[in-house]
Amino acid sequence: MIEHDVLDAGLGDGDDDDFDLSEVFDSQLPDNRYLDRELSWLAFNQRVLELAEDPALPVLERANFLAIFASNLDEFFMVRVAGLKRRIVTGLAVPTNVGRSPQEVLADISADAHALQLRHADAWTSQVRPALADAGIEVISWDQLEDDERTRVSDYFQRQIFPVLMPLAVDPAHPFPYISGLSLNLAIRIRNAKTGRQEFARLKVPPMLPRFVDVSRHGDTVRYLPLEELIANHLEDLFPGMEILDHHAFRLTRNEDVVIEEDETENLIQALEAELLRRRFGPPIRLEVGDDMDDLTLDLLISELDITTQEVYRLPGSLDLRGLFDLAKIDRPELHYPAHVPTTALAFQPGEQSERADIFAAIRRADVLVHHPYESFATSVQAFLEQAAKDPHVLAIKQTLYRTSGDSPIVQSLIDAAEAGKQVLALVEVKARFDEAANIVWARKLEKAGVHVVYGLVGLKTHCKLALVIREEEGRLRHYSHVGTGNYNPKTSRIYEDFGLFTVDDQVGRDLTRLFNELSGYAIEKKFKRLLVAPLHLRKGLLRLIENERRNALAGMPSSIRIKVNSMVDEQIIDALYRASQAGVPVEVWVRGICSLKPGVAGVSENIKVRSILGRYLEHSRIFMFHNDGYPQVYIGSADMMHRNLDRRVEALVRVIAPPHLTELSDLFELAMSDTTSSWWLGSDGTWTRHSLDEAGKPLVDIQDRTMTDVQRRRRSRTAR
Repeated sequence: MIEHDVLDAGLGDGDDDDFDLSEVFDSQLPDNRYLDRELSWLAFNQRVLELAEDPALPVLERANFLAIFASNLDEFFMVRVAGLKRRIVTGLAVPTNVGRSPQEVLADISADAHALQLRHADAWTSQVRPALADAGIEVISWDQLEDDERTRVSDYFQRQIFPVLMPLAVDPAHPFPYISGLSLNLAIRIRNAKTGRQEFARLKVPPMLPRFVDVSRHGDTVRYLPLEELIANHLEDLFPGMEILDHHAFRLTRNEDVVIEEDETENLIQALEAELLRRRFGPPIRLEVGDDMDDLTLDLLISELDITTQEVYRLPGSLDLRGLFDLAKIDRPELHYPAHVPTTALAFQPGEQSERADIFAAIRRADVLVHHPYESFATSVQAFLEQAAKDPHVLAIKQTLYRTSGDSPIVQSLIDAAEAGKQVLALVEVKARFDEAANIVWARKLEKAGVHVVYGLVGLKTHCKLALVIREEEGRLRHYSHVGTGNYNPKTSRIYEDFGLFTVDDQVGRDLTRLFNELSGYAIEKKFKRLLVAPLHLRKGLLRLIENERRNALAGMPSSIRIKVNSMVDEQIIDALYRASQAGVPVEVWVRGICSLKPGVAGVSENIKVRSILGRYLEHSRIFMFHNDGYPQVYIGSADMMHRNLDRRVEALVRVIAPPHLTELSDLFELAMSDTTSSWWLGSDGTWTRHSLDEAGKPLVDIQDRTMTDVQRRRRSRTAR
């Protein structure tokens, strides 16, 4: 049993030497005890789609969920499916469960993805599009245009679209053109009027132009025409003297997974830039076509793109519904979620005599736990770094940056601090997927300002969310620390749910100092007191905490495990939870996305419940709570329960110890796992069932609305006092 009065997590300093990892695998567990991670991911995206299909949601939010589904699926194919195919070819793919080969899993993925894409297309054409029309937002076809509208959009075509179009012929003198990934294209068959010969041409729909063209307004109704329809009905202007026989939309997805042999390159930035260039030419992985495409055109595309029929997705209606992100931004408040305005955390609210709070003074009084986006990122994390940059007593700032915006005030604060003569270290993760190019740009901007920029450790991504401010106070140095669950990104902080802990605790400060020294230099330091750090110690620390609960349960003592993550995949962690369940430990898992754990299996996991919550905010925080015989061990941080997080990333969890914070996290979990809260429940067969209405048909509690209400109530109560 873990000592009640010790904060040490046993991270390599000898405390965990008696913990035998092999014990995790002693129990007899069934071979098929895991759900396939790729199929589980598709089930997650199905939950996103179910939100789009929900008529109770505001219609522009439903359109937004359709766009999110499309964007998610694109990345799934570019990375997950592409990676699986690569591993199959190289012989490195391993089955998730005994009896299912990687090739069979790939076939299952294809079947599920085909069904989901058809369902997605139907949700748009038969549900959301008509609902938008009922609300006065019509997405129409060319045939539905009135004469004056056709004149107006034709003039727009000639002025704004025609000059940027680039039709590419395919003939002996013009080889089949390169088709960029995720581009929307028209495959056009034409006949030469002079020779009578049929030809083929490809036309790319310009991605920099609005996907939906504003056609007209009639009272409260606004009408939009898809850009590809406008172009398709002006092909005669692009091929004068030719007879247009047919045209069809198509879209290609390519393998865009980046693989870098970091230990074989002398310059990571140069190697990454070269790999990003190669990404543009990755092999095709999926071909989407309109369901009206003729066999002749389809056969040509399959042949020229070297793609299989299994990788072809015939879809009704418009392709690439990511364009709905634009429609979802229409300023119609009544068609969106009711506005939620983040409030300033109580500890950071300014006093009566000042306009701004003294962030450092607030942190000195007590640890501060901030919950975004319910509590403001701007008046907490951003204000913390802005004040540090200007404060003459601050000597140094150290920070990790995984994903942020190029115009971020966080980046500007680091630049301001460096220009003010402070020591500033920014550990920039340039390998953050799909943000690589942007990260390189602003990393160089930081370097030019005098910031010490480092790129982490070879072979590892630095995913932890850490900021450390060193301040001189009365002749001594104090550490002001921030450990979060989310990125230092002001834009995503408005839609991502995350926690962040501010503390002046010297132990956390020393832990962060040692960790930054590891990341920027050659220090090898294994002693952390309030942190659990991957890749060396996080997995073992969590396994020890889980095992402690199992032993307590066997001894007849109270026990419980609560884990909130984005993904639950790691087999060792799952097996440890199974063993805890077998011993009678109540285990609650709150997961947003992938879950390979099977709950409710007799003799294995009947004491495990798994819930998922999706909504207006993206549930992103990671929380780990262990009963520990009434002396809770509770952590928040950056790590999901995946191989990459535990083995190939630098991750950090910080222990939360203040009683009010423990109560806040426990209350949140109680609400999330309650049967009266709207959520999805995972069954042992991998099926997720949505529970959104009570027996009387009334909506269940929306945890995100409730949390916002509770946060605002706390502020009103403080103001009233």
